[in-house]
Amino acid sequence: MTTPVTTIGVRLRGALPVERWEATGFPGRWVGGAAMVLGPLLMLTGALLRARFHFFFPDQLAAYDRHPTLMATAYGLFAAGSLLLWPAVALVAARIGVRSAGWGLWGGALAMFGLFARAFHAGVDHLAFQLVRSQGVGAATEAVSAGYGAFHVFATLNFAILAGWVVLALGAWRTRVLGPVRAAALGLAAALPLGVLKGTTPLSLVALAGLCAALVPLGLGLLREAPRPSRSAVLRWVPLILLTLGLMVLLGQAG
Repeated sequence: MTTPVTTIGVRLRGALPVERWEATGFPGRWVGGAAMVLGPLLMLTGALLRARFHFFFPDQLAAYDRHPTLMATAYGLFAAGSLLLWPAVALVAARIGVRSAGWGLWGGALAMFGLFARAFHAGVDHLAFQLVRSQGVGAATEAVSAGYGAFHVFATLNFAILAGWVVLALGAWRTRVLGPVRAAALGLAAALPLGVLKGTTPLSLVALAGLCAALVPLGLGLLREAPRPSRSAVLRWVPLILLTLGLMVLLGQAG
């Protein structure tokens, strides 16, 4: 008989207790837990900001032409959240792999490759928006339309975008890393539309709500259970992290 366990103040039948997750190893509780919290929330925020515009690319480009700051923020938050999901996927896949190497390997690999494909799409989105700024919305729409569906190596990863979350969710459920409700919520992420300049649909919000329900409480639990750093460690690492981020921004802008 399976004994319920308490996780984040909620009793989940069959889920692996947060305190039994690995405290060491890559990416670790702090990075993985923070990614589980920030990634889904940033994606959901970005999706909500652009929700009032029709989802197909001509309407997205027209929306950027009229509301460049809003659309740049929406797409930037969505892309940042998607990028931040990789440590979350790595940590979940590692825990699945403790009990089932196959499910952990395939779930983690497919979901991670899907995130790489979304990063490629985000780059194309950014280029298309810059065409709106430099050439006008009409020329940008023609350029995107002419190249839409053109083959690229990342196109082969579209299947991973869809299948990765399903395999990861099944693996999490079969190995009891997540209970059935949260595992099903994680699998809903497969319903998130994929491709270039895809806006927000009702299904997008359902998928992202499921991602939040599956990962955010788990991430909060990992952060709560993680050992607290000493004051000296905080004083040493926080300035270094801020300095590194500042240098990364400057180098990125320098080209």
